[in-house]
Amino acid sequence: MEFGAELRATREQLVSFGARLAADGLAVGAAGNLSVRVGDLIAITPSGIGYDEVTPSDICLVTLAGDEVEAAETPSSELPMHLAVYGATAAAAVVHTHSAEVVALSATCTELPAVHYAITSLGGPVRVAGYVRFGSPGLADAAVAALAGRQAAILQNHGAICYGASLPAAYDRAVLLEWLARVYRLARGYGEPRILSQGELEEVSAEARRRRYGERRSQGPALPRR
Repeated sequence: MEFGAELRATREQLVSFGARLAADGLAVGAAGNLSVRVGDLIAITPSGIGYDEVTPSDICLVTLAGDEVEAAETPSSELPMHLAVYGATAAAAVVHTHSAEVVALSATCTELPAVHYAITSLGGPVRVAGYVRFGSPGLADAAVAALAGRQAAILQNHGAICYGASLPAAYDRAVLLEWLARVYRLARGYGEPRILSQGELEEVSAEARRRRYGERRSQGPALPRR
């Protein structure tokens, strides 16, 4: 099959990051899911298997239309949402989490505001998409709408979805989103948080571009780190 070596490496990478998803507290049990685009195929984690049990051969391969190509197990129930994100963005990888801080925020807020300038790495304040049942076309539509102009969105009473130019980049955004949600909760415990303005966020983004944050001298662009 075309992309054979790349697909093997991608399957191994998904298993590795699935283990991190559980270890980092971004999901419990078999919750959450990850996918990577390889050419015209999507490699996605299977449904109902704990991350400590998933092997590379369990990773499912589907087309951009959702047709199974190689799938010893059932593809994630959130496959429609992943496919919708690939169809609407330039994503090369998608990470869906059930992280505690984000889920708690989703049940009480309509947006995660700019409590810290690192939110520019997600495109700005993160929208909370209204509740829709998991695995449904409606959830896929709601996620895509909330992602407009963003690289992350929160799903009400559910979790979050992030995408990036690689699986590490998408995963870093999921970790950052959880951290920002925690910072916002802590800030509200002290009083009314000061929220950065759009102008202040634009200034941060401009300075990050000027300084080329996240780029190593020996490598290409990466997610901004400050």
